[in-house]
Amino acid sequence: MISLKRIDENNFIEAFNLKLAKGQENYVSHPIRSLAQAYVYYKQCTPFGIYEEKIMVGYVMVIYDYDVPEYDIWHLMIDEKYQGKGYSIKAMEKVLEYIKTKPFGDSNRVALTCHKDNKIALNLYEKLGFEYSGNEDEEVKEMIRYL
Repeated sequence: MISLKRIDENNFIEAFNLKLAKGQENYVSHPIRSLAQAYVYYKQCTPFGIYEEKIMVGYVMVIYDYDVPEYDIWHLMIDEKYQGKGYSIKAMEKVLEYIKTKPFGDSNRVALTCHKDNKIALNLYEKLGFEYSGNEDEEVKEMIRYL
């Protein structure tokens, strides 16, 4: 059973110990960088460990953009040892459930960005109802979904 647990003083080292598979550092930031961003944007974001029972298998962060307004999903990653087991889609379903509670503001727009060469992630996001918005920045595509 997949669950999300907020990253705090009890589990941040577990997040630091997550490993990307070779070559994935081109697609997603490691949780150390992401947690630094979470610290800076603490009034508008929630970093989560993705757990299978009591084992942290991945990381994801939800941030609210007050300027748009929209919810953004940043830095979804699954540890290299746990990839290919369906954890990403289950984690994203949990993230979308969390966003539906509107923890930071009232918006039904959810956005994320994905490297254009990350075919596995693009396919995952499309399965979850995200569509390409037409916006690109260098090698990154923006995808959106409405709740």
